[in-house]
Amino acid sequence: MRIAIVLSSLLALAACSREPQPQSAVGRGAAFLWKQQAPDGGWHSHTYGLLRSGQSMTPFVLDALLRVPAADYPMPTDKLDQALAYIRSHRGKDGSVGMNDPSIPDYPNYSTALAIHAIVAAHRNGFELEIAPMIAYLRTQQFTEDNGWHPKDLSYGAWGMGGGRRTPPDTGHVDLSMSGYVIDALRAGGIPESDPALKAARIFVERCQNFDPHKPDDLDGGFFFTTTEFDTNKAGQEGKHYRSYGTTTADGIVALIALGTDRSDPRIVSASRWLTANHKGMGTPGFNRPAHQRWIHGLAFYYSSASMAAFKILGKGPAPGVVNDLQHLQKPDGSWANTENLVKEDDPLIATGFALRALTGQ
Repeated sequence: MRIAIVLSSLLALAACSREPQPQSAVGRGAAFLWKQQAPDGGWHSHTYGLLRSGQSMTPFVLDALLRVPAADYPMPTDKLDQALAYIRSHRGKDGSVGMNDPSIPDYPNYSTALAIHAIVAAHRNGFELEIAPMIAYLRTQQFTEDNGWHPKDLSYGAWGMGGGRRTPPDTGHVDLSMSGYVIDALRAGGIPESDPALKAARIFVERCQNFDPHKPDDLDGGFFFTTTEFDTNKAGQEGKHYRSYGTTTADGIVALIALGTDRSDPRIVSASRWLTANHKGMGTPGFNRPAHQRWIHGLAFYYSSASMAAFKILGKGPAPGVVNDLQHLQKPDGSWANTENLVKEDDPLIATGFALRALTGQ
């Protein structure tokens, strides 16, 4: 009996010793997120009710974890398989993710785009067939002629939250961030930049830039959030133009390059000049008025991720100060969380997901 107890204890200790003991900030962040995976294979917010379903949270977290180098944290393949199975089980007949409860959509365009990116990164056999209906779904969601929209419409080429198709004049919410995630997913899924969907997307992305091709020095070259809703352009308005700010400018740069724009293009040069001149670590630039000060910190983790991606794609190396700031802010359990709740970054699953994207430079 005592021998059996001893053997059982030794086996338990051996199992514990096989668990990775990460030393790097990336490894500790990955360990935290894997520990939060639920028995159903998904990640579920304990901070926000809408995100409790796991439909948007799971592909977001998994996509971040798939960027982690094995040297920082070896991929637990069994847990990866469970996460992929969770995404499959929540994919609708139309290819969407995030519509498990149609009365409470969980950001379906965002969820589907991130799911595509994660499935491609996981690179399991047959992933091309798996993402095909998801790509088809995202095509149905774009503001193009197929849904009654035309190039003169300010929302043309964009993507909104998802769900039912939007037809004129019902724009709903469209923005550069959501559209950027879809563009990234379509490119990851093998859609060429010459595809009509991406040509239409370029029109929307360019409309979100403070840039005049005929007078390139007249505007600052940065980007704003949306062409259709004043209140969601978080830095406000300057005369006839929305003010540029950090997250949108970084997103705009990444989107333009994904759409095939050369780094020497005047649009990229102008946006790069704005971003590098205004960048200050994790603090989101562009919020200069007293009424907008909370956004400097409220978007800190999103900006960390977006700025690192933009600086990398521009060939400028890591965004200055971001790595040091993140390492300083990491909690003992490996997580991150924002003290501001403006965009839900107080949820450690969200802040840690963005932090891992930033620290892995992707």
